[in-house]
Amino acid sequence: MASTRYKWLTFAIASGACAAINGTFAKLTTGPFTSSLSHSLALTLHVPESHSQIFEYILRALFFALNLSFDALMWGLFTRALTLASSTVHVSVLNTGTNFLVAATAGWAVFGEKLPGLWWVGAGMLVGGCLLIGSREGREGEKK
Repeated sequence: MASTRYKWLTFAIASGACAAINGTFAKLTTGPFTSSLSHSLALTLHVPESHSQIFEYILRALFFALNLSFDALMWGLFTRALTLASSTVHVSVLNTGTNFLVAATAGWAVFGEKLPGLWWVGAGMLVGGCLLIGSREGREGEKK
């Protein structure tokens, strides 16, 4: 019973992660980082210099396709979480929290973005809020 009762958690977390990955691919589609990545890949794959611009366009198109794919996957997972959960608020909070943490981690890992101390304070508060909401749901379920 408990495993099906909390099955929405997996879908909510996965949808938040997909949303963050979606954002990462959107940034790769339009950002300057992709130009340098494309140039490095073209050199590694021995793409002729005359085709390097086309190679970059293909890489950006691939990132755009991945952006759309993760967006569709995110909405499917989010909708499934909403249908399984007893509260849409819990799904939305967990989705947003996961999105926030995964997006920041991807920004740091892929783009070298800095995470200042204030960000960590906010992230801690966000995780604390998710835990508080989760524990509240557990107590409400016991009362029923």
